[in-house]
Amino acid sequence: MTTTLITGANKGLGFETARRLIELGHTVYLGARDAEKGAAAAESLGARFVQIDVTDDASVAGAAASILEEAGHLDVLVNNAGISGSQADSADVTADIVREVYDVNVFGVVRVTHAMLPLLRKSQSPVIVNVSSGLGSFDRVNDPAHIESTFATIAYGSSKSAATMIAVQYAKAFPDMRVNAVDPGYTATDLNGNSGTQTVAEGTDAVVAMATIGADGPTGTFVARDGVMPW
Repeated sequence: MTTTLITGANKGLGFETARRLIELGHTVYLGARDAEKGAAAAESLGARFVQIDVTDDASVAGAAASILEEAGHLDVLVNNAGISGSQADSADVTADIVREVYDVNVFGVVRVTHAMLPLLRKSQSPVIVNVSSGLGSFDRVNDPAHIESTFATIAYGSSKSAATMIAVQYAKAFPDMRVNAVDPGYTATDLNGNSGTQTVAEGTDAVVAMATIGADGPTGTFVARDGVMPW
């Protein structure tokens, strides 16, 4: 049975991804920072809860140790945890605001991936999925035909560009693994005040697709539910 960890999974895209992967037969470790909310979410789905704060080294190491003790390995890592950060006007964006977003969306991805690599190496077909965004695509944010062009998101957008590139670089570094980034699309979640035009089911299509690829699947790509994303 495929063993999967999803960070930031007590609600939104992470929760729906967990639900769908459990339905497909995965043993899912539902990762969340808030123990009470995470445990309740895991129980409602039949997942296993693991407390993980992606900004904290000790918390991430503890989660890796728990999964190693219980499952012995990890097949799929979905780096889903993310924050939008301050809604300050662009002129008021400070280094501290950017740092707060990067600590979750960028450094958190590296922190969790680094800690889980020994477990992934025990899998016959290890997979990593970084949940990125079209707001991190140079093409999308400069194309008036796409909604991404209507936002100026200095911290969030640039953090998602980094998350995509991190996936590509891990793919180059570990050719035995399948490592990809995905754009869920403009999905109604708490991250955007539920203003998105897609359902969470639609928003998780690309995540689930990349989480269920085999050893012969793509790697080093950036995809959305309707195909490869332009960068």
